Amino acid sequence: MNDTFMKERPVFPLILSMALPMVISMLVNSLYNIVDSFFVAKISEDAMTALSLVFPVQNFANAIAIGFGIGISSLIAICLGAGNRETAGKAATHGLILAALHGVILTVGCILIMPGFLALFTSDTNVISLGIHYSTIVFLFATVNTINLAYEKIFQGVGKMKVTMAGLMVGCVSNIILDPLLIFGIGPFPALGIEGAAIATGLGQVFNLLFYLIVYKIRPLQITISWKYLHPDRALAAKLYSVGIPGALNLALPSVLVSALNGLLASCSPIYVVILGIYYKLQTFLYLPASGIVQGMRPVIGYNYGAGEHKRVKKIYYVTLCMSGVIMLIGTIICLTVPGQLMGMFTTNPSTIQAGKTALRIICAGFLVSSVSVTACGALEGLGKGTASLVVSLCRYLLLILPAAFILCRIFGAVGVWHAFWIAEALTAGISFLISKKSIGI
Repeated sequence: MNDTFMKERPVFPLILSMALPMVISMLVNSLYNIVDSFFVAKISEDAMTALSLVFPVQNFANAIAIGFGIGISSLIAICLGAGNRETAGKAATHGLILAALHGVILTVGCILIMPGFLALFTSDTNVISLGIHYSTIVFLFATVNTINLAYEKIFQGVGKMKVTMAGLMVGCVSNIILDPLLIFGIGPFPALGIEGAAIATGLGQVFNLLFYLIVYKIRPLQITISWKYLHPDRALAAKLYSVGIPGALNLALPSVLVSALNGLLASCSPIYVVILGIYYKLQTFLYLPASGIVQGMRPVIGYNYGAGEHKRVKKIYYVTLCMSGVIMLIGTIICLTVPGQLMGMFTTNPSTIQAGKTALRIICAGFLVSSVSVTACGALEGLGKGTASLVVSLCRYLLLILPAAFILCRIFGAVGVWHAFWIAEALTAGISFLISKKSIGI
Protein backbone atom coordinates (compact mmCIF):
# COMPACT_ATOMS: atom_id res chain seq x y z
CA MET A 1 0.00 0.00 0.00
CA ASN A 2 2.57 2.52 -1.24
CA ASP A 3 1.43 6.13 -1.61
CA THR A 4 4.80 7.74 -2.50
CA PHE A 5 3.85 7.69 -6.20
CA MET A 6 2.25 11.10 -5.59
CA LYS A 7 5.68 12.69 -5.25
CA GLU A 8 7.65 10.42 -7.59
CA ARG A 9 5.74 10.24 -10.89
CA PRO A 10 6.07 13.03 -13.52
CA VAL A 11 3.49 15.75 -12.82
CA PHE A 12 1.39 15.79 -15.99
CA PRO A 13 0.88 11.99 -16.26
CA LEU A 14 0.22 11.88 -12.53
CA ILE A 15 -2.41 14.64 -12.61
CA LEU A 16 -3.96 13.08 -15.70
CA SER A 17 -4.17 9.64 -14.10
CA MET A 18 -5.67 11.10 -10.92
CA ALA A 19 -8.00 13.51 -12.71
CA LEU A 20 -9.28 11.32 -15.56
CA PRO A 21 -11.37 9.02 -13.33
CA MET A 22 -12.82 12.11 -11.64
CA VAL A 23 -13.56 13.81 -14.98
CA ILE A 24 -15.36 10.71 -16.20
CA SER A 25 -17.36 10.44 -12.98
CA MET A 26 -18.19 14.16 -13.09
CA LEU A 27 -19.40 13.82 -16.67
CA VAL A 28 -21.59 10.90 -15.67
CA ASN A 29 -22.90 12.99 -12.78
CA SER A 30 -23.55 15.84 -15.20
CA LEU A 31 -25.44 13.44 -17.45
CA TYR A 32 -27.56 12.42 -14.47
CA ASN A 33 -28.38 16.08 -13.71
CA ILE A 34 -29.36 16.67 -17.32
CA VAL A 35 -31.43 13.48 -17.57
CA ASP A 36 -33.13 14.19 -14.24
CA SER A 37 -34.16 17.66 -15.42
CA PHE A 38 -35.14 16.28 -18.83
CA PHE A 39 -37.59 13.82 -17.30
CA VAL A 40 -38.95 16.34 -14.78
CA ALA A 41 -39.50 18.81 -17.64
CA LYS A 42 -41.72 16.18 -19.28
CA ILE A 43 -44.05 16.36 -16.28
CA SER A 44 -44.75 20.09 -16.67
CA GLU A 45 -43.03 23.48 -16.75
CA ASP A 46 -44.29 23.96 -13.17
CA ALA A 47 -42.32 20.88 -12.14
CA MET A 48 -39.20 22.25 -13.84
CA THR A 49 -39.70 25.60 -12.08
CA ALA A 50 -40.08 23.81 -8.72
CA LEU A 51 -36.87 21.88 -9.37
CA SER A 52 -35.06 25.15 -10.20
CA LEU A 53 -36.27 26.77 -6.98
CA VAL A 54 -35.32 23.78 -4.81
CA PHE A 55 -31.88 23.56 -6.42
CA PRO A 56 -30.19 26.26 -4.25
CA VAL A 57 -31.13 24.57 -0.97
CA GLN A 58 -30.29 21.12 -2.34
CA ASN A 59 -26.96 22.48 -3.54
CA PHE A 60 -26.37 24.11 -0.13
CA ALA A 61 -26.84 20.76 1.63
CA ASN A 62 -24.46 19.08 -0.81
CA ALA A 63 -21.99 21.94 -0.32
CA ILE A 64 -21.83 21.30 3.42
CA ALA A 65 -21.23 17.58 2.86
CA ILE A 66 -18.66 18.02 0.09
CA GLY A 67 -16.93 20.97 1.77
CA PHE A 68 -16.41 19.07 5.00
CA GLY A 69 -15.28 16.10 2.93
CA ILE A 70 -12.64 18.32 1.36
CA GLY A 71 -11.38 19.04 4.87
CA ILE A 72 -11.10 15.29 5.50
CA SER A 73 -9.36 14.65 2.18
CA SER A 74 -6.92 17.55 2.59
CA LEU A 75 -5.86 16.53 6.10
CA ILE A 76 -5.45 12.87 5.08
CA ALA A 77 -3.25 13.79 2.09
CA ILE A 78 -1.05 16.18 4.08
CA CYS A 79 -0.62 13.61 6.90
CA LEU A 80 0.28 10.86 4.43
CA GLY A 81 2.82 13.15 2.75
CA ALA A 82 4.41 13.77 6.15
CA GLY A 83 4.42 10.00 6.85
CA ASN A 84 1.83 10.16 9.66
CA ARG A 85 -0.69 7.43 8.81
CA GLU A 86 -2.18 7.14 12.30
CA THR A 87 -3.30 10.79 12.28
CA ALA A 88 -4.69 10.26 8.79
CA GLY A 89 -6.77 7.34 10.12
CA LYS A 90 -8.00 9.46 13.02
CA ALA A 91 -9.02 12.21 10.58
CA ALA A 92 -11.01 9.74 8.49
CA THR A 93 -12.79 8.25 11.53
CA HIS A 94 -13.69 11.57 13.11
CA GLY A 95 -14.73 12.90 9.71
CA LEU A 96 -17.26 10.10 9.17
CA ILE A 97 -18.91 10.59 12.58
CA LEU A 98 -19.13 14.36 12.15
CA ALA A 99 -20.50 13.90 8.61
CA ALA A 100 -23.32 11.71 9.95
CA LEU A 101 -24.17 14.39 12.52
CA HIS A 102 -24.26 17.02 9.78
CA GLY A 103 -26.68 14.83 7.80
CA VAL A 104 -29.18 14.62 10.67
CA ILE A 105 -29.09 18.39 11.15
CA LEU A 106 -29.55 19.00 7.41
CA THR A 107 -32.53 16.63 7.22
CA VAL A 108 -34.45 18.44 9.94
CA GLY A 109 -33.40 21.97 8.99
CA CYS A 110 -33.96 21.76 5.24
CA ILE A 111 -37.38 20.12 5.48
CA LEU A 112 -38.55 22.78 7.93
CA ILE A 113 -37.44 25.79 5.89
CA MET A 114 -38.58 24.69 2.42
CA PRO A 115 -42.23 25.92 2.50
CA GLY A 116 -41.17 29.42 3.53
CA PHE A 117 -38.18 29.41 1.17
CA LEU A 118 -40.28 28.50 -1.87
CA ALA A 119 -42.88 31.15 -0.98
CA LEU A 120 -40.17 33.81 -1.26
CA PHE A 121 -39.90 33.23 -5.01
CA THR A 122 -43.38 32.24 -6.18
CA SER A 123 -47.02 32.55 -5.18
CA ASP A 124 -48.05 29.66 -7.45
CA THR A 125 -49.46 27.04 -5.06
CA ASN A 126 -48.85 24.20 -7.53
CA VAL A 127 -45.14 25.07 -7.86
CA ILE A 128 -44.81 25.32 -4.06
CA SER A 129 -46.57 21.98 -3.57
CA LEU A 130 -44.35 20.24 -6.14
CA GLY A 131 -41.24 21.76 -4.58
CA ILE A 132 -42.21 20.62 -1.07
CA HIS A 133 -42.98 17.06 -2.19
CA TYR A 134 -39.68 16.78 -4.06
CA SER A 135 -37.47 18.38 -1.41
CA THR A 136 -38.94 16.46 1.55
CA ILE A 137 -38.04 13.12 0.02
CA VAL A 138 -34.60 14.28 -1.13
CA PHE A 139 -33.65 15.61 2.32
CA LEU A 140 -34.79 12.43 4.07
CA PHE A 141 -31.70 10.89 2.44
CA ALA A 142 -29.38 13.69 3.64
CA THR A 143 -27.57 11.55 6.24
CA VAL A 144 -26.89 8.83 3.68
CA ASN A 145 -25.56 11.50 1.34
CA THR A 146 -23.21 13.12 3.88
CA ILE A 147 -21.69 9.76 4.88
CA ASN A 148 -21.46 8.77 1.22
CA LEU A 149 -19.55 11.95 0.35
CA ALA A 150 -17.26 11.57 3.36
CA TYR A 151 -16.24 8.12 2.11
CA GLU A 152 -15.73 9.56 -1.36
CA LYS A 153 -13.27 12.16 -0.01
CA ILE A 154 -11.48 9.56 2.13
CA PHE A 155 -10.81 7.44 -0.96
CA GLN A 156 -9.68 10.56 -2.84
CA GLY A 157 -7.40 11.58 0.02
CA VAL A 158 -5.40 8.35 -0.33
CA GLY A 159 -5.32 8.63 -4.11
CA LYS A 160 -7.95 5.97 -4.94
CA MET A 161 -9.60 7.98 -7.71
CA LYS A 162 -10.79 4.95 -9.69
CA VAL A 163 -12.79 3.76 -6.69
CA THR A 164 -14.61 7.09 -6.36
CA MET A 165 -15.20 7.10 -10.12
CA ALA A 166 -16.82 3.68 -9.92
CA GLY A 167 -18.86 4.71 -6.87
CA LEU A 168 -20.20 7.85 -8.54
CA MET A 169 -21.06 5.89 -11.66
CA VAL A 170 -22.97 3.30 -9.61
CA GLY A 171 -25.06 6.07 -8.04
CA CYS A 172 -25.61 8.05 -11.22
CA VAL A 173 -26.39 5.14 -13.53
CA SER A 174 -28.88 3.65 -11.07
CA ASN A 175 -30.44 7.11 -10.77
CA ILE A 176 -30.75 7.48 -14.54
CA ILE A 177 -32.39 4.05 -14.80
CA LEU A 178 -34.80 4.66 -11.92
CA ASP A 179 -35.89 8.15 -13.04
CA PRO A 180 -38.24 7.19 -15.90
CA LEU A 181 -39.40 4.05 -14.08
CA LEU A 182 -40.54 5.96 -10.98
CA ILE A 183 -41.63 9.22 -12.63
CA PHE A 184 -43.83 7.72 -15.35
CA GLY A 185 -44.65 4.32 -13.82
CA ILE A 186 -43.07 1.98 -16.35
CA GLY A 187 -43.71 -1.74 -15.86
CA PRO A 188 -44.50 -2.70 -12.25
CA PHE A 189 -43.42 0.70 -10.88
CA PRO A 190 -46.03 3.27 -9.81
CA ALA A 191 -46.20 6.66 -11.58
CA LEU A 192 -44.98 9.02 -8.85
CA GLY A 193 -44.21 12.15 -10.87
CA ILE A 194 -41.76 14.55 -9.27
CA GLU A 195 -41.71 12.42 -6.10
CA GLY A 196 -40.37 9.56 -8.22
CA ALA A 197 -37.44 11.76 -9.29
CA ALA A 198 -36.67 12.45 -5.63
CA ILE A 199 -36.81 8.76 -4.68
CA ALA A 200 -34.53 7.88 -7.59
CA THR A 201 -32.02 10.47 -6.35
CA GLY A 202 -32.08 9.05 -2.82
CA LEU A 203 -31.73 5.43 -3.94
CA GLY A 204 -28.78 6.38 -6.12
CA GLN A 205 -27.04 7.74 -3.01
CA VAL A 206 -27.80 4.54 -1.10
CA PHE A 207 -26.29 2.35 -3.83
CA ASN A 208 -23.23 4.61 -3.98
CA LEU A 209 -22.64 4.30 -0.22
CA LEU A 210 -23.08 0.53 -0.29
CA PHE A 211 -20.43 0.34 -3.00
CA TYR A 212 -17.91 2.28 -0.87
CA LEU A 213 -18.59 0.09 2.19
CA ILE A 214 -18.05 -3.09 0.17
CA VAL A 215 -14.82 -1.81 -1.40
CA TYR A 216 -13.44 -0.67 1.97
CA LYS A 217 -14.21 -4.11 3.43
CA ILE A 218 -12.52 -6.15 0.71
CA ARG A 219 -9.65 -3.78 -0.24
CA PRO A 220 -7.96 -2.19 2.82
CA LEU A 221 -6.65 1.39 2.49
CA GLN A 222 -3.35 2.92 3.60
CA ILE A 223 -5.26 4.23 6.60
CA THR A 224 -7.54 2.56 9.12
CA ILE A 225 -11.03 3.69 10.09
CA SER A 226 -11.47 2.39 13.62
CA TRP A 227 -13.60 2.89 16.74
CA LYS A 228 -10.37 3.20 18.75
CA TYR A 229 -9.87 6.66 17.24
CA LEU A 230 -13.21 8.00 18.46
CA HIS A 231 -11.99 9.59 21.70
CA PRO A 232 -12.54 13.39 21.59
CA ASP A 233 -9.74 15.29 19.85
CA ARG A 234 -10.47 19.01 19.63
CA ALA A 235 -7.24 19.81 17.80
CA LEU A 236 -8.05 17.28 15.08
CA ALA A 237 -11.63 18.51 14.78
CA ALA A 238 -10.34 22.08 14.50
CA LYS A 239 -8.08 21.07 11.59
CA LEU A 240 -10.96 19.35 9.81
CA TYR A 241 -13.22 22.36 10.18
CA SER A 242 -10.47 24.87 9.31
CA VAL A 243 -10.66 23.59 5.75
CA GLY A 244 -14.14 22.04 5.89
CA ILE A 245 -16.01 25.21 6.85
CA PRO A 246 -14.42 27.42 4.16
CA GLY A 247 -14.79 24.52 1.72
CA ALA A 248 -18.50 24.21 2.51
CA LEU A 249 -18.97 27.97 2.20
CA ASN A 250 -17.13 27.93 -1.14
CA LEU A 251 -19.63 25.40 -2.45
CA ALA A 252 -22.65 26.96 -0.74
CA LEU A 253 -22.05 30.43 -2.14
CA PRO A 254 -23.43 29.48 -5.59
CA SER A 255 -26.72 28.62 -3.85
CA VAL A 256 -26.80 32.07 -2.27
CA LEU A 257 -26.02 33.55 -5.68
CA VAL A 258 -28.77 31.59 -7.46
CA SER A 259 -31.35 32.57 -4.83
CA ALA A 260 -30.42 36.25 -5.11
CA LEU A 261 -30.42 36.16 -8.91
CA ASN A 262 -33.78 34.36 -8.93
CA GLY A 263 -35.17 37.29 -6.97
CA LEU A 264 -33.81 39.81 -9.49
CA LEU A 265 -34.88 37.81 -12.55
CA ALA A 266 -38.37 37.03 -11.21
CA SER A 267 -39.07 40.78 -11.20
CA CYS A 268 -38.36 40.83 -14.96
CA SER A 269 -40.20 37.65 -16.02
CA PRO A 270 -40.68 34.08 -14.73
CA ILE A 271 -39.01 32.70 -17.88
CA TYR A 272 -35.67 34.12 -16.72
CA VAL A 273 -35.87 32.02 -13.56
CA VAL A 274 -36.32 28.96 -15.77
CA ILE A 275 -33.38 30.06 -17.96
CA LEU A 276 -31.11 30.47 -14.95
CA GLY A 277 -32.11 27.01 -13.71
CA ILE A 278 -31.40 25.51 -17.14
CA TYR A 279 -28.04 27.31 -17.31
CA TYR A 280 -26.95 25.83 -14.00
CA LYS A 281 -27.91 22.38 -15.23
CA LEU A 282 -25.93 22.90 -18.46
CA GLN A 283 -22.86 24.36 -16.80
CA THR A 284 -22.40 21.16 -14.81
CA PHE A 285 -21.11 19.64 -18.06
CA LEU A 286 -18.38 22.29 -17.98
CA TYR A 287 -17.53 23.01 -14.37
CA LEU A 288 -17.88 19.49 -13.03
CA PRO A 289 -15.19 18.12 -15.39
CA ALA A 290 -13.00 21.04 -14.34
CA SER A 291 -13.85 20.17 -10.76
CA GLY A 292 -12.82 16.59 -11.55
CA ILE A 293 -9.38 17.83 -12.56
CA VAL A 294 -9.15 19.92 -9.40
CA GLN A 295 -10.21 16.94 -7.30
CA GLY A 296 -7.47 14.88 -8.93
CA MET A 297 -4.97 17.63 -8.17
CA ARG A 298 -6.02 18.26 -4.57
CA PRO A 299 -4.56 15.14 -2.85
CA VAL A 300 -1.43 15.35 -5.01
CA ILE A 301 -0.70 18.97 -4.13
CA GLY A 302 -1.51 18.31 -0.46
CA TYR A 303 0.74 15.25 -0.32
CA ASN A 304 3.66 17.11 -1.88
CA TYR A 305 3.10 20.08 0.40
CA GLY A 306 3.21 17.77 3.42
CA ALA A 307 6.38 16.18 2.03
CA GLY A 308 8.05 19.58 1.61
CA GLU A 309 8.21 19.40 -2.22
CA HIS A 310 7.49 23.10 -2.81
CA LYS A 311 8.81 23.36 -6.40
CA ARG A 312 6.65 20.40 -7.34
CA VAL A 313 3.65 22.10 -5.70
CA LYS A 314 3.99 25.07 -8.09
CA LYS A 315 4.32 22.79 -11.11
CA ILE A 316 1.19 20.89 -10.08
CA TYR A 317 -0.69 24.19 -9.89
CA TYR A 318 0.27 25.30 -13.41
CA VAL A 319 -0.41 21.92 -15.02
CA THR A 320 -3.89 21.87 -13.44
CA LEU A 321 -4.55 25.44 -14.60
CA CYS A 322 -3.78 24.54 -18.20
CA MET A 323 -5.97 21.45 -18.10
CA SER A 324 -8.89 23.43 -16.66
CA GLY A 325 -8.41 26.13 -19.28
CA VAL A 326 -8.78 23.63 -22.13
CA ILE A 327 -12.14 22.45 -20.74
CA MET A 328 -13.38 26.01 -20.33
CA LEU A 329 -12.37 26.86 -23.92
CA ILE A 330 -14.35 23.89 -25.25
CA GLY A 331 -17.40 24.99 -23.23
CA THR A 332 -17.15 28.51 -24.61
CA ILE A 333 -17.11 27.28 -28.20
CA ILE A 334 -20.13 25.03 -27.63
CA CYS A 335 -22.22 27.77 -26.01
CA LEU A 336 -21.39 30.20 -28.82
CA THR A 337 -22.24 27.79 -31.62
CA VAL A 338 -25.32 25.81 -30.47
CA PRO A 339 -27.04 27.74 -27.63
CA GLY A 340 -30.53 27.19 -29.06
CA GLN A 341 -30.12 23.43 -29.19
CA LEU A 342 -28.88 23.41 -25.59
CA MET A 343 -31.89 25.37 -24.34
CA GLY A 344 -34.23 23.25 -26.44
CA MET A 345 -33.30 20.18 -24.40
CA PHE A 346 -35.35 21.54 -21.50
CA THR A 347 -38.14 23.66 -22.95
CA THR A 348 -40.23 23.98 -26.10
CA ASN A 349 -41.27 27.57 -25.34
CA PRO A 350 -39.89 29.71 -28.23
CA SER A 351 -39.59 32.81 -26.04
CA THR A 352 -37.61 30.92 -23.39
CA ILE A 353 -35.31 29.41 -26.03
CA GLN A 354 -34.64 32.77 -27.67
CA ALA A 355 -33.91 34.53 -24.39
CA GLY A 356 -31.82 31.57 -23.27
CA LYS A 357 -29.65 31.76 -26.40
CA THR A 358 -28.77 35.35 -25.54
CA ALA A 359 -28.02 34.42 -21.93
CA LEU A 360 -25.65 31.56 -22.83
CA ARG A 361 -23.72 33.63 -25.38
CA ILE A 362 -23.13 36.41 -22.86
CA ILE A 363 -22.33 34.25 -19.81
CA CYS A 364 -19.82 32.06 -21.68
CA ALA A 365 -17.53 35.09 -22.13
CA GLY A 366 -16.33 34.43 -18.59
CA PHE A 367 -15.72 30.68 -18.86
CA LEU A 368 -12.04 30.68 -19.90
CA VAL A 369 -10.87 33.25 -17.37
CA SER A 370 -12.76 31.44 -14.59
CA SER A 371 -10.24 28.59 -14.81
CA VAL A 372 -7.85 30.77 -12.77
CA SER A 373 -10.17 31.05 -9.77
CA VAL A 374 -11.36 27.43 -10.03
CA THR A 375 -7.77 26.15 -9.94
CA ALA A 376 -6.75 28.57 -7.19
CA CYS A 377 -9.60 27.49 -4.91
CA GLY A 378 -8.77 23.79 -5.31
CA ALA A 379 -5.04 24.31 -4.77
CA LEU A 380 -5.54 26.43 -1.66
CA GLU A 381 -7.93 23.85 -0.18
CA GLY A 382 -5.46 21.05 -0.91
CA LEU A 383 -2.77 22.97 0.96
CA GLY A 384 -5.04 23.42 3.97
CA LYS A 385 -5.45 27.18 3.31
CA GLY A 386 -9.22 27.24 3.59
CA THR A 387 -9.58 30.91 4.46
CA ALA A 388 -7.64 32.08 1.39
CA SER A 389 -9.80 29.84 -0.79
CA LEU A 390 -12.92 31.31 0.79
CA VAL A 391 -11.80 34.85 -0.09
CA VAL A 392 -11.62 33.87 -3.77
CA SER A 393 -15.09 32.32 -3.68
CA LEU A 394 -16.59 35.31 -1.87
CA CYS A 395 -15.33 37.55 -4.64
CA ARG A 396 -16.64 35.23 -7.34
CA TYR A 397 -20.08 34.46 -5.95
CA LEU A 398 -20.99 37.36 -3.70
CA LEU A 399 -18.89 40.50 -3.42
CA LEU A 400 -18.50 41.22 -7.14
CA ILE A 401 -21.29 39.55 -9.08
CA LEU A 402 -24.26 40.51 -6.89
CA PRO A 403 -23.64 44.28 -6.89
CA ALA A 404 -22.92 44.13 -10.63
CA ALA A 405 -26.09 42.12 -11.28
CA PHE A 406 -28.21 44.45 -9.16
CA ILE A 407 -26.95 47.61 -10.89
CA LEU A 408 -26.97 46.21 -14.44
CA CYS A 409 -30.42 44.64 -13.98
CA ARG A 410 -31.82 48.06 -13.12
CA ILE A 411 -30.29 49.49 -16.31
CA PHE A 412 -30.55 46.69 -18.89
CA GLY A 413 -33.02 44.23 -17.35
CA ALA A 414 -32.25 40.50 -17.40
CA VAL A 415 -29.46 40.98 -19.96
CA GLY A 416 -27.59 43.01 -17.35
CA VAL A 417 -27.64 40.01 -15.01
CA TRP A 418 -26.04 37.83 -17.70
CA HIS A 419 -23.26 40.42 -18.22
CA ALA A 420 -22.54 40.43 -14.48
CA PHE A 421 -21.27 36.82 -14.79
CA TRP A 422 -18.29 37.52 -17.05
CA ILE A 423 -17.46 40.81 -15.33
CA ALA A 424 -17.22 39.07 -11.96
CA GLU A 425 -15.16 36.19 -13.41
CA ALA A 426 -12.61 38.58 -14.94
CA LEU A 427 -12.16 40.58 -11.73
CA THR A 428 -11.98 37.45 -9.57
CA ALA A 429 -9.29 35.95 -11.80
CA GLY A 430 -7.02 38.90 -11.03
CA ILE A 431 -7.65 38.60 -7.30
CA SER A 432 -7.10 34.82 -7.43
CA PHE A 433 -3.73 35.29 -9.09
CA LEU A 434 -2.58 37.70 -6.39
CA ILE A 435 -3.74 35.41 -3.55
CA SER A 436 -2.13 32.36 -5.18
CA LYS A 437 1.12 34.23 -5.66
CA LYS A 438 1.24 35.07 -1.97
CA SER A 439 0.03 31.70 -0.63
CA ILE A 440 1.63 29.27 -3.10
CA GLY A 441 4.48 31.39 -4.46
CA ILE A 442 3.54 30.92 -8.13
